Amino acid sequence: MQLARLSLFSFKNISDLSLEFCPGVNCLLGDNGEGKTNILDAIHYLSFCKSYFNLSDIQNIKHGESFFMVQGLYEEKGESVEVSCSQKKGQKKSFKRNKKEYDRLSDHIGQIPLVMISPADADLINEGSEVRRKFIDTIISQYDRHYLEQLIDYNKVLAQRNALLKRFGETGSYSQELLEVWDIRLVELARTIHANRHQFLSGFSVLFTRFFRIISGGKEEVTIDYKSDLSEDDFFSVLKRSLPRDRATEYTQVGIHKDDLIFKMGGHPIKRFGSQGQQKSFLIALKIAQYYHLLEVKGKAPILLLDDIFDKLDEHRVSRMMEMVTAPGFGQVFVTDTDREKLPRLLDQLKVEHKEFIIEQGALA
Repeated sequence: MQLARLSLFSFKNISDLSLEFCPGVNCLLGDNGEGKTNILDAIHYLSFCKSYFNLSDIQNIKHGESFFMVQGLYEEKGESVEVSCSQKKGQKKSFKRNKKEYDRLSDHIGQIPLVMISPADADLINEGSEVRRKFIDTIISQYDRHYLEQLIDYNKVLAQRNALLKRFGETGSYSQELLEVWDIRLVELARTIHANRHQFLSGFSVLFTRFFRIISGGKEEVTIDYKSDLSEDDFFSVLKRSLPRDRATEYTQVGIHKDDLIFKMGGHPIKRFGSQGQQKSFLIALKIAQYYHLLEVKGKAPILLLDDIFDKLDEHRVSRMMEMVTAPGFGQVFVTDTDREKLPRLLDQLKVEHKEFIIEQGALA
């Protein structure tokens, strides 16, 4: 699926903008702060019903305005699909496909597969486990609707169990029978989610290792370890051992909501021992592996968004990466850069179809 036209109204720093794209590489060029990343974020909205950067939809409304709207016209196998998202202050977000509103936003996830690579991805290495779990869940949810539904159900059951633990603490009461009602359902959901994550990572790690070697020139060895309470013992047993802590903290301390990925280079955590360039190569390899995994399981190429990724990469790594993402069979690419000449020149050398857009103050220059 390819994005043919994008229209933005009162979105972040953009008042009114319409762009028509090519099927190959679309270059958004200009200085920092002009709105290039906002255009990529709008494209992300149309795939995931939300911003890549802001948790609150209201924060994406242009200052002084009361709403924003993002519209995209996609083409696939000769057919056109219109997708739109709008948010008015004080109202529920509206998300439509061919002018028909979704009952549940989760029904849209996976319809337009997309991968974004951004400087914000450094959080995958530097921040807590929640960011890395979200990384796994975002990938699997794009091709497995059942997984997404189970994840939503798990979080609902977890919230109920935590509410019960809090009530026990507030009232000084305790009922093993009441707790087991939630434990049974929590275990059932956790086992399935854990199995899906484990299966995903077994294949994904192979892809990741291959692409890291290509980007880095095969200089470093990297691994991804999956850390989970469910890998250590049966979840019922883990919950039973954790019960004294759970009651003391009034919170469920174990489960798949505590899973983590351990990123290593040369057997050591990349967070502590990897240079900035190595960490960036690691992150790019993660995202390129994500791209090819989605391509394999869905049978169609995702849209790829590259936001300001060339900083701290030497010329050889930039060239290797662009060769990868412009290879035959690769899908539509959107890339931002502050250098108005370097990227177009490289794409000309690679003889790749591309289109250039100069962005200034949220508009075409």
